Amino acid sequence: MTRLMMCATQLASPATKTMFSRILTSGLFAGAAAGLIAALLQLYFVQPVLLHAELYEGGDLVHFGADPVTAHPDLPGMFAEPMRDGLSIIFTMLTYTGYALVLAALMSVAERQGHEINGRTGLLWGLAGFVAFHFAPGLSLAPEVPGVAAADVGVRQIWWTVTVAAAGVAMWLIAFGGNLVSYLIAAVLLMVPHIIGAPEPDSFSGPVPTEIGALFAARAFGIGMAAWALLGSFTGYFWQTEGKRAGAAV
Repeated sequence: MTRLMMCATQLASPATKTMFSRILTSGLFAGAAAGLIAALLQLYFVQPVLLHAELYEGGDLVHFGADPVTAHPDLPGMFAEPMRDGLSIIFTMLTYTGYALVLAALMSVAERQGHEINGRTGLLWGLAGFVAFHFAPGLSLAPEVPGVAAADVGVRQIWWTVTVAAAGVAMWLIAFGGNLVSYLIAAVLLMVPHIIGAPEPDSFSGPVPTEIGALFAARAFGIGMAAWALLGSFTGYFWQTEGKRAGAAV
């Protein structure tokens, strides 16, 4: 029996190594590419909104004061602070590389079940990731600009984590469940966190105009969707490419 198990392990070892190699390569390339694009989009579209909000948070601008306030103040441009912006790009690339590794690992499971993985199907994977990580929690716990009232950060993190996990399972059931029971469970998982409700502050306050908060939330969702769509497509493409390369090497 022991010899049989050792033989089976040795036979499976090359396939396992190939699988891990595909996951690692696909995740690194896809995550770095999508993370770089996402970081540049954030620097161009999101960072100016945050810097604008910080002027109100710090008291440099006052909303509803005696005098009208311009909606277009002078703000630092992209790479005005190279160190900060460079670190932001690196952090975003690392974050999306982690997401891509998770996607690639899940794609390996789906492929073993007979599902096709490529750049086009990867787009759907990316949109599902956007729903799980951005849209589902953001539906009740929207992206916030600095200075707004918010509930305790620990409680919000717990609610966010539970909501993301529930939405992730729901996306998998919708994609691969294949029966009415799976779809019903997925619907319940998507709704329950919002029925319970996200943590809210005891009172609402904040110096930042609502227009800036709305613009920040809209751009955060838009860039999140674009980044996840690219991430899914890139991961699917590299997964397929690495699979063909591994097959040709056999």
